[in-house]
Amino acid sequence: MSLVLLALGSVLIVEGLVYALAPSFLERMLELLRSLPEGALRQLGALAMVSGLLLVWLAFQLGL
Repeated sequence: MSLVLLALGSVLIVEGLVYALAPSFLERMLELLRSLPEGALRQLGALAMVSGLLLVWLAFQLGL
């Protein structure tokens, strides 16, 4: 349970930083995402998911 809370807290910190430090950049990125076709969005989502899995695997390998 503590690992889940750590992961959620980390995500909230990163998300909060984006909103606090670069809100206009976030809006431009959302506009860009709206203009992409659905297939490209699916590929980006899959890439993000695989990257996250690799980072979690690496954290466990390093002894988290």
